[in-house]
Amino acid sequence: MNNKKHRSREWLRWTAVVILLVISVCLIFNQQIKEHFVSSYRPNITRQIIQQNSKKKATYNYADVQDLNFQTVAKARAKKQPINIIGEITMPSAGMTIPIANGTNNTTLALAAGTMRPDMKMGKGNYALAGHNMANGSKILFSPLYYHAKVGQMVYITDLKWVYEYKLYQRKFIDPHQVEVVNDTQQPIITLITCNANGERRLMLRGYFVKSEPFKQAPSKVQKNFSTKYTTGRNS
Repeated sequence: MNNKKHRSREWLRWTAVVILLVISVCLIFNQQIKEHFVSSYRPNITRQIIQQNSKKKATYNYADVQDLNFQTVAKARAKKQPINIIGEITMPSAGMTIPIANGTNNTTLALAAGTMRPDMKMGKGNYALAGHNMANGSKILFSPLYYHAKVGQMVYITDLKWVYEYKLYQRKFIDPHQVEVVNDTQQPIITLITCNANGERRLMLRGYFVKSEPFKQAPSKVQKNFSTKYTTGRNS
């Protein structure tokens, strides 16, 4: 009887040790694990999927968007809520290529850039996108914009049928309440929004529309950026 109690206590003790060890590792490597979850996100993006997702309703709760944490990323990767991919964005000079998804909420922004209005069309009006900045020189989501984006650089977005090219003309820090920057415009522009290093302000990048062209006629480096990171099916 005493031996059973002893073994039971030993089992509980070692179980507690293992649990504490796992928690400690997660706390120590929280940032690395979180970034791995995001950078390893490889959705299957096809024209058919984009067309289907473009018709789905989305939520635009950017006032409620919080700092990206491990739990949000884990839930997004576990597909607790759908992420409706409608395209991709790449900026070769900044080393950034990520999906574009319909809507702006915590789940969407955990893995993609989110559209900031429901009525937007690529190459028309103000195409406004939001994305997280993970800081500390991170290379995921919109972090490269904060560290590497400069006026004069090119930005490309695609729905896998056409590629839309923009040239950055403005890099500016704004207050979080300046939501009017996502309002529609007569001139076709792109507006990219992310946080600054401490999250107190927002970095806004704007580019004017240059041209659109069929996917297969876009610069080879741009096609490669879009095609190699994700499984794309332009003809499906």
